[in-house]
Amino acid sequence: MEKKTGRVRRAENKPVERASEAGAEAEAGGELAPATRVRYENLPIVVIAGRPNVGKSTLYNRLLHKRRAITEPTPGVTRDAVDSVCELRESGKVFKLIDTGGFKLERQGLDELVVAKALGSLEGADLILFLVDAMQITPEDEEFAALLRKWSPKILLVVNKADSPDRDANAWTHAAWGFDPVVFVSAEHGRNIDQLEAAVVSRLDFSRVVKVDEERAPIRLAIMGKPNTGKSTLLNRLVGEDKSIVSEVAGTTRDIVEGSFERKGRRFTVLDTAGIRRKGKVTENVEYYSVHRAIHVVEDCDVVVLMIDAVEGLTDQDKKIAAFAVDEGRGVILALSKWDTMPELKNTFEAARDKLRFFFGQMNYAPVLPISAQKGEGMDKLVNTIITLHAQLGKRIETSKLNKAVETWLEQTPPPVGPRTRFKLRYAVQTSVNPQRFVIFASRPDAVSEAYISFLRNKIRSDLGLDLIPLTLEVKASHVPIVRAGPTRAEKVKEKAKRPAPAPRAGTSKKVKAAAAAHQGPAEKRESARLAAAKKLAAGKKENAAKKTSVEQRGAAGRKSARAAAGRKIAAAPKPAATGGRSSSRAADPRKRSAPKRAPADKGRERRGS
Repeated sequence: MEKKTGRVRRAENKPVERASEAGAEAEAGGELAPATRVRYENLPIVVIAGRPNVGKSTLYNRLLHKRRAITEPTPGVTRDAVDSVCELRESGKVFKLIDTGGFKLERQGLDELVVAKALGSLEGADLILFLVDAMQITPEDEEFAALLRKWSPKILLVVNKADSPDRDANAWTHAAWGFDPVVFVSAEHGRNIDQLEAAVVSRLDFSRVVKVDEERAPIRLAIMGKPNTGKSTLLNRLVGEDKSIVSEVAGTTRDIVEGSFERKGRRFTVLDTAGIRRKGKVTENVEYYSVHRAIHVVEDCDVVVLMIDAVEGLTDQDKKIAAFAVDEGRGVILALSKWDTMPELKNTFEAARDKLRFFFGQMNYAPVLPISAQKGEGMDKLVNTIITLHAQLGKRIETSKLNKAVETWLEQTPPPVGPRTRFKLRYAVQTSVNPQRFVIFASRPDAVSEAYISFLRNKIRSDLGLDLIPLTLEVKASHVPIVRAGPTRAEKVKEKAKRPAPAPRAGTSKKVKAAAAAHQGPAEKRESARLAAAKKLAAGKKENAAKKTSVEQRGAAGRKSARAAAGRKIAAAPKPAATGGRSSSRAADPRKRSAPKRAPADKGRERRGS
């Protein structure tokens, strides 16, 4: 869409320079292919249980081959039951693996809730990995072993921290509980993990497992916000069960708790994250790891529900959390949580929404919803908004439609004109969906100001049905060099036609020269004319130089002849007669003549002057 601009004239509308959609996407480096996800149904459940600080989370990460749970020497780090789909590398078997909190006898604070959550996970387990320490047996181990006897058929005793065979002999004291078999492992160093995997596979039934290929992947929803804003309550409300531990104590959730539910014909995966405080207030290692995982969960979700305390209002920390999601191109919903505690006045929500958008103008496009997770208010509207945002994130814009829209925007609002700000927009293309990314190719990308890029971004959002989500717009150079293996046949023919004709040989007749000139092409004729003109010019210069030399030679010869003639004339002049008694040089030399006598008037004039 080239624009001719001048000092007075406004931009003229010209046809858009189009390129094939596939070629433009390849040039922009985008990818539009949707990803297909695999889902498993009727998976057997394996639960890791034991007292605190025996390595349950370390074994959990070892079996998953990734750092999913937080591991720390401090006892009692794990609180919620964290589950993931585990696929064994040796056998390829798949099952659901759950990490639980530690079993304690002396309980205080959240310990009662943690132990209750761990015991609740054991009820539906197909296999329980009873994890103990190889170096010591504590009263908590004894008490927990007695508690597990009612599930003896599905107990697998795993003795951890058996770093070497020397410790295996000391660990046989655990066999007194009567659980068989006993597996000695080192979760930290990976010792005997293959034996543990073989024992797990032998104790499970995989006949009911069903693998489902989903063309439409579930919507992944991340619940984020500051501590104690109702994130875990919202997760439990959406999934319909007590998935996360809910407490008035700030910072209850540490690991990422995942749940799923179906509504309105769509499947949802919900990720509950730890509360994110300001960096200066994070002093413990456990909280640092929790915040780190909460921030990185944005990379694995589609929509972020930012929980904002309706009573406290928007804070700087809420803005920073929203910035994490926007940078990754995720849809953001600003949820005013605990709305049931707000006074029931007219236009209360409108006032709160306008205030939020006034202090957070960068997120004017994000929807604002009042919810109460505890009472279940606003859940239907929240789910509908999530579906709408996900649809916009996956919306594809035709290249022709996009370029026509950009052409219209340029007509309505031409770019600023100046010697350093002049540029031409060639064409635009959508390079990816979820996140939405667009690329506009320009003749001078550096000349496109940030203000005009922001204008185009807002126009794409408002006019193309992407008004609720963030998007990325990049300006690139339109001329990209193309490297080829060599010239084509047509280019070789053109190059051959441009070559000058060979000069005729000496002694060639005029007929041969005329025939050669008749077969010359336009380029050859121009080259011949140029050579002839150059030869004529050189001959003229040579002739002028010869004429100049001849004139100078004739002048020198003339001057020499004149001097010789003058000498002969003086030599031929008559000599004066000699005077008596005077023999002087003046008389001898006829060229030396006496001075003429002065007139009397001259003498008188000379005396008066003296």
